[in-house]
Amino acid sequence: MKLLAGNSNLPLARAISDYLELPLTEVSVRRFADEEIFVEVHENVRGEDVFVLQSTAYPANDNLMELLICIDALRRASARRITAVVPYFGYARQDRKPGPRTPISAKLVANIITTAGADRVLSVDLHAGQIQGFFDIPTDNLYAAPVMSADILARWADRAITVVSPDVGGVVRARTLAKRLRNAPLAIVDKRRERAGESEVMNIIGEVEGRFCVLVDDIVDSAGTLCNAAAALRAGGAEEVVAYVSHGVLSGGAAARVAKSELAELVVTDSICMPDAVKEVANLRQLTIAPLLAEAIKRIADESSVSSLFD
Repeated sequence: MKLLAGNSNLPLARAISDYLELPLTEVSVRRFADEEIFVEVHENVRGEDVFVLQSTAYPANDNLMELLICIDALRRASARRITAVVPYFGYARQDRKPGPRTPISAKLVANIITTAGADRVLSVDLHAGQIQGFFDIPTDNLYAAPVMSADILARWADRAITVVSPDVGGVVRARTLAKRLRNAPLAIVDKRRERAGESEVMNIIGEVEGRFCVLVDDIVDSAGTLCNAAAALRAGGAEEVVAYVSHGVLSGGAAARVAKSELAELVVTDSICMPDAVKEVANLRQLTIAPLLAEAIKRIADESSVSSLFD
């Protein structure tokens, strides 16, 4: 088997490489003067089981195109099987038609990846579980909940924890984490979203007074939802509020918003490579999912069970 990394998240790719004790395949990914992407693989991959590591975070379109061209290069080099390892799957929030004459871009991107030549896809915490069905090839959706729950129990096991979903749509995700936290109680923030990127907290469903509240979500982009939810929880008597999120998109002024918020800490995974300016935010911390991804890659290569990772 071989590991090939794009440029979107080299630190995570190197961590996976170190865990598997398998060097990254030598590849050149460069751009022409007009920003066209060119890929050249410098090792023989004929008959190999190749895993392409590439998140489609900002700049989403460039990173997606880089992934597609890497897959095409490997297919034309006669790789036996190509697995697209996409820790953060961009366009996942466009998984349905919210109104007339709008696209379902998640399905379009799934089709493009398949057409490029991927035989399998491996991702982490897809925004909606049904996105697995958008692919016409085998797709494994890993969960960051085991990594998060282990960190929470290591740091705050002695606190009166309540797991909080920042919206009704994330209840299943929050309940899954709550079960791992010794069946911690659950609360829900009832909100109304007037337009994309803006949210207004309406009510807190559940008991949060005097509790250590753990907000859990899959994506933090503008951070408006999380910060509003944290403020509402504190107003409702929560002792302290932390947030655990799988993918730290943190676009625009999100980092500054988090720094000034009621969140004692925002914890995100390293599915997205964050710029140094964001890493310097005092109440922001990263957890690595490199061992989780590496174990999944190893099991796919060995044709063994991936689902047993979560038993």
